[in-house]
Amino acid sequence: MSETSWDIDSLVSLEVDDNLTFKDSLRLVLRTWPYIKKQLIHILTFLGLNLIASVMYFFIAFVANDLMNNKILLGERLQPLQANILFLDDRYITTGIENESKLTVNQRRAVRDQMLWVFSLAALLFLGIAVITPYYSVWIYQRINQDLRVRMLERIEHLSLKYHSHARSGDLIYRIYQDSATITNVIQTLIVIPAQSLSVFVFTVLILSFFSPWLGLLCLATAIPVIWLLVWFTPRIQERSRLARSSNSNLTSRIQEVFSMINIVKANRAESTVLQRFNADSRQALDMAFLLRVEIMILHLATAMLMLGAVLVMEYLMANWTIGEKTTYLGGVIAMVGFAIWNLGAYQSAIGRTNDMTLQAGGFIRNWGAAQDLLIGLDRAFYLLDLEPEITDTDSPKAFPLQVDSVSWREVSFSYDTSQPVLKHLSLTAKKGTVTAIVGATGSGKSTLMSMLLRLYDPNDGDIYINDTNVKEIAIRELRTNVTIALQQNVLFAATVAENIAFALDVSNDAIRSAAKVACADEFIEEMKLGYETELGERGGKLSTGQRQRLSIARAIIRDTPILILDEPTSSLDAATEQRLLQNLNSWGKDRIVFIITHRLSTIRNADQIALLKNGEIVEAGDHESLMSKHDGEYRRFVEDETIGTSHE
Repeated sequence: MSETSWDIDSLVSLEVDDNLTFKDSLRLVLRTWPYIKKQLIHILTFLGLNLIASVMYFFIAFVANDLMNNKILLGERLQPLQANILFLDDRYITTGIENESKLTVNQRRAVRDQMLWVFSLAALLFLGIAVITPYYSVWIYQRINQDLRVRMLERIEHLSLKYHSHARSGDLIYRIYQDSATITNVIQTLIVIPAQSLSVFVFTVLILSFFSPWLGLLCLATAIPVIWLLVWFTPRIQERSRLARSSNSNLTSRIQEVFSMINIVKANRAESTVLQRFNADSRQALDMAFLLRVEIMILHLATAMLMLGAVLVMEYLMANWTIGEKTTYLGGVIAMVGFAIWNLGAYQSAIGRTNDMTLQAGGFIRNWGAAQDLLIGLDRAFYLLDLEPEITDTDSPKAFPLQVDSVSWREVSFSYDTSQPVLKHLSLTAKKGTVTAIVGATGSGKSTLMSMLLRLYDPNDGDIYINDTNVKEIAIRELRTNVTIALQQNVLFAATVAENIAFALDVSNDAIRSAAKVACADEFIEEMKLGYETELGERGGKLSTGQRQRLSIARAIIRDTPILILDEPTSSLDAATEQRLLQNLNSWGKDRIVFIITHRLSTIRNADQIALLKNGEIVEAGDHESLMSKHDGEYRRFVEDETIGTSHE
């Protein structure tokens, strides 16, 4: 345990979900069926192989024990079943007559030799199954896990940006990568192992009852307090599991945040602060994992003590019966394999069954703890699948207009939460062949306004139209195919320059080069040693900020859509490059509608229309000259403030 002390009650806030009832657990298991169903043939084959192996193991162990101890070593005659298994004739079979002659030395050797090769063949078959099944199971489980992970990521992709604006990406990563993996253990942990343990328990109780009903009753009596302990410990283990997974999720989020802002950390010399926070989160994760295992250990220890007491009592009774050579309870049935009375072979066989039972019971208890953790993981994984996308297609979506003449926002209002509106009753129209500049202070809602055109958000009130068609009536896939946005973040991938420009598109090299030329990116690309085939580092780390910005614009241009949105497209460009880019965009966009979100006055001046946002409203709209002509106008004041700010820089 680390030196850091954690108050369990304070950590409950990490997860607010209640513990799972039996009904909840059953519901979770049933929800895995669609994923398991796809691998059903393989699963049934796997279970069949395990069943064959289990039957072979118990049968061989049970029969071999009597053959070795009573037949080969003591010379007792074989039961008919044993003779048939070893392919021996009637000369070796018992007649049931008292004081019948024992097997001769040569016959005992024959039994030994037959047993050796018959059981060797069975052992080889058992070994083959035992070697194959673990690898086979991993192959099956990973295919199931892959299906669930893909579904989870697909659901996250369809959630609106309103959800992603408050969700921690590290938590989503942990749920997809780690929590989803619990489905691979559903079959093993919740079906195979419990079924094996139950079958072993029933088989053991049945066999021991054949020897003596007292042994069977002791097994059943011991099971009652063990079941009570399982019921009592289950909610405690689930609570520890939820806290452990939540704290590990927080740790993943911490790691992701550090890597995503490493430049800020270094620039502010915050390495020690970040390290302290990571150390605290890591200790918390380790402590919660430790407490989970302590809870399972206490359960295992308590049940082990109960079972040990029962085994000691049974061994005491069996030893007394063996000394007195007492007749077994169902001697006629047991006699089929040679245990009509309590002798050394009967004692060892019964002890073997109790050992099998205790081993399986111990494994079942450990598995029970693992099963609770698994169910919590499944609950966290399915949580993502239960999230309903806020933005969906209508039942009969319309096709995107063949020709775009206008885009308009009509009385649009939007807020992330009801207490703080972002946009208020906003109206704006842009015509074909125009460039509209969206300007305003930071946080005025410029990016949100444009994002709603792609339905990354939906307005709380009002509507957005392309021509006279509400964007909510257009299929989302078609809408986003025909509206392109170049984001301010300039996200690039560890791929070639050409692959970054043509991201998610199958286009020609000529199209890639044309888009790069419009974005003024062709200059620096051709100076690279491998040109368009140059491999970029992660997030385009080999490029300057301005170069990354131009590649992002080229990626938007190559999509050749009738509507283009550029978010701060020239913020990192020098004046000369900016002017060339704007001229190219004006020429390229003469039959399109272009929106530019920007603060740069040099970009604003050339726009056909300027919309100034303030406190979520468009306070002024028009071209630069007309807006500047208003001596007390909001736009004129905005330009003057920007000019002063630029001169101070």
